Amino acid sequence: MLDAVDVVDIVTPTVMHFDLAQRAMRKGKHLFIEKPVTQTVAQAEELIRLQKELNLVVQIGHVERFNPALLSLGNLPVRPMFIEAHRLALFNPRGTDVSVVLDLMIHDLDIVLSMVDSQVVSIFASGVAVVSETPDICNARLEFANGCVANLTASRISLKQMRKLRLFQKDAYISLDLLDKQAQVIRLFDQPDPDGNPMMELPTANGSKWISIETPAIEQTNAIKMELESFGLSVLHKTPAKVPLEDGYEALKLAAWISRDLEERETRIKAMGIAP
Repeated sequence: MLDAVDVVDIVTPTVMHFDLAQRAMRKGKHLFIEKPVTQTVAQAEELIRLQKELNLVVQIGHVERFNPALLSLGNLPVRPMFIEAHRLALFNPRGTDVSVVLDLMIHDLDIVLSMVDSQVVSIFASGVAVVSETPDICNARLEFANGCVANLTASRISLKQMRKLRLFQKDAYISLDLLDKQAQVIRLFDQPDPDGNPMMELPTANGSKWISIETPAIEQTNAIKMELESFGLSVLHKTPAKVPLEDGYEALKLAAWISRDLEERETRIKAMGIAP
């Protein structure tokens, strides 16, 4: 089959990604790989090496990059200093081959890394395995070198679904509902809009500020279709992938760091004789 196709889309369980990906790449096939890119960081590093050696297009299936709510921000400057993300889902046994960090939280890790132009310097994570062998609920606090803090919560045993992201920056508050495809942008200005658009005056100790509340227009698109189309165009025109292999690697590397922190915390608790 590999000899009969030009590209391969890998949508198998994560544990099989690396083996299938390297087999396809050694046959010279361009690849679309669902997230997480591989099971281990070392495997992702080997795929990066192969991609450079063989000059192939590889895109990772971080589909939230194509979410209409996120795309509605357009060219709005996004420079968050505090991020809060909640991703809750009903239990689905299909995803339990990996922890909730790799199953769900990795979506938000990818989004956060795409927004914050700085390195993560510290992590504090806490999680609980409830119905599977790996954590089903996790909270991770990430601190970046530029001072930004991201607080991420993921659960796959919730009674309701939620995919919300809130961004706080010096001049704006941005709220994104990735599930219901909605966005709201609240911005702060030093003077009223010269074009007369409605704004709310906010008296402060240093004089008045003006607040605008915007609801960006949402174009209802099919995110999965968009990401596959972008991959196809990258292959046809030999252009960089929208979500390149390196981005999948960075998200996986951060997820692995969080997972190590969870394991080390559990080891310390057991060593102290504290029942989980």
